Amino acid sequence: MSELRPLVLCYHAVSDTWRHALSVPSSALEEQLRLLIARGYRPVGAAEAATGSGKLLHVTFDDAFTSFRNALPVLERTGARATVFACTGYADDGRPLAVPELRAEVDEHPAELETMRWDELRELAERGIEVGSHTVSHPRLPTLSDAGIAEELRTSKERLEDELGRPCTTLAYPFGDCDDRVRVAARLAGYETAFGLPGDASWNDPYDVFRVGVWGRRRDRGG
Repeated sequence: MSELRPLVLCYHAVSDTWRHALSVPSSALEEQLRLLIARGYRPVGAAEAATGSGKLLHVTFDDAFTSFRNALPVLERTGARATVFACTGYADDGRPLAVPELRAEVDEHPAELETMRWDELRELAERGIEVGSHTVSHPRLPTLSDAGIAEELRTSKERLEDELGRPCTTLAYPFGDCDDRVRVAARLAGYETAFGLPGDASWNDPYDVFRVGVWGRRRDRGG
């Protein structure tokens, strides 16, 4: 028999009003988590999910959308453990995530793409939610120079540690995009774990941890 692997899920927005690939209703989130836990998956933190084996479950939320607030009661009811990955360049003012892939959605649904500010991220950390880096500006990292990659990874890590008062050891690559240069840069920046999307299905690389994306009904993905 093959070794059972942990299951790391990747969500983005949790909204009952935004019908988009990046958004799932809170009821769907709860149903999915309850089903997995009923089937024997054990909720664990990010580090154990990235390095352990067996039926371990961790839940991640990329982009730190304000709609993550809708996930908090679900996580508390189910006992699932979670990491929110935030772009530090957006946390100062909580503006919508205006990456090119989401330009039309920002125009039509700006409130759905608003991001969490530092006070909200600090509150999450105090409530036991892990907060990791999603870079500064949400670029496609493989398209940047070596210096540009290092700047995005180091600056976001340092800012999160300064603002939250705790180590930042985890990173999620925007769009799940990484290559050898990016993975080396993540290690050199001091991260212990980095998550892809989907990532390395062999589970041999702690700087490209495999995640399963959970998508809404529309499939035009952004981040």
